[in-house]
Amino acid sequence: MRSNHEIDYRIFGEEMQCVEIELDPQETVVAEAGAFMYKDAPIQMQTIFGDGSNSGGGGLMGKLLSAGKRVLTGESLFMTSFTHQGGGKARVAFASPYPGKIIPMDLLQLGGKLICQKDAFLCAAKGVSIGISFQKKLGTGLF
Repeated sequence: MRSNHEIDYRIFGEEMQCVEIELDPQETVVAEAGAFMYKDAPIQMQTIFGDGSNSGGGGLMGKLLSAGKRVLTGESLFMTSFTHQGGGKARVAFASPYPGKIIPMDLLQLGGKLICQKDAFLCAAKGVSIGISFQKKLGTGLF
């Protein structure tokens, strides 16, 4: 069973790719700060503390713990959510600040978890928990 929104998307480009996401009414996508390119008028942007998934516990301590882990890896405390507040379909687009491939990942096919290097995350459907994982060596944190 999915706890996150299911979103439709298209990837454009070769060396400098971007992803355009089509949102239905009340669907939300979250993205790293600085990834936003453009949006349709009915999509509302909101800065959120953490990833908005409530996976670390709904309380203040859970949010602070999650934020502390993000700071340890050099990531921002905040993310941006984009919610479609109108009717019909609306689009929002994101791109990385450096050249590279955008690779879509379905967490259900990957056992619910994917470990990536720092700065590899671009955007996700609301409900996906974004955190860190530590390797055996102290101080090596992966986002």
